[in-house]
Amino acid sequence: MNTPFMYNLQLTQLSNHAVNELSPSFKHLPQTTHADGKYRLRRYSIVRIHNGRIDHLPPTDFVQSNDINHFQGNVVRHFEALDDDLIYCNGMLEMCELFQQANALPDGQPIEIHQIRIAALNGETPTSPEGIHQDGFEHIAVIGIDRHNIKGGEFLVYKDKTASPFLCTTLQHGEMAILADNILWHNAHPIKAIKKHQQGYWDVFVLTTKEIQHDV
Repeated sequence: MNTPFMYNLQLTQLSNHAVNELSPSFKHLPQTTHADGKYRLRRYSIVRIHNGRIDHLPPTDFVQSNDINHFQGNVVRHFEALDDDLIYCNGMLEMCELFQQANALPDGQPIEIHQIRIAALNGETPTSPEGIHQDGFEHIAVIGIDRHNIKGGEFLVYKDKTASPFLCTTLQHGEMAILADNILWHNAHPIKAIKKHQQGYWDVFVLTTKEIQHDV
C-alpha cells in the first residue's frame, strides 16, 4: 500500500550552521572520465547512522541499469569517497538524520551520498542529463547548498513521467526536497552562467536509500 501522497514529498531545511559547515568542501571535488565528468564534479560514499553516530561504510562503485538511466546505464562508475572530515562533521549528521527521520528509516540503514558541483560551462549545462527520471530507490533527497553566478537549475517533481511538474523550486542554502523515488519522478532545468567568463556552479547533495528487506 502506498504512503499517502502528502508524505511522498517533503520539504525541509538544514540549519545555517550545517550549511556553513558543509559548503567549503565543494571546492575540492574531482572531475571524472565519465560522460558527465567535466561538468558534474562528484564524490560518493555510503554511510549509516548507528546509535546517533555516522559510520563510513566500505567504498564501492556505483551503477544503475539501462532501464533506469538511459544516459549512463550499465556503466560502472567509480568516484572518490567523501572526505572523512566531512563525513564526521555535525552538519553531515544533521542532514542524514533529517533524511532518516523523514522516511522512518531504521537504525543502521545504509544511505548513499553523492556530493556534486554542477559547473556552468559555455552555454547551457545540463543538471539532469537523464531527463525526467527515477533513480531506482525507495527514497531520495536533493539538498541545495550553494548557487553562484547561475540562472536556471530549478528542481522539478512530477506525479508521472508524462505529466506536467507539480513542483518547481530553486533549492539553495540548505533547502531539502525529500521524495518517494519509486512513486514520483524528478529532474532539473539546465544552468547557465550569468556573467560570462566567470565560474558559475550549483552545489548539491543527493541522498538515496533502498529499504532493507527483512525475512518474515
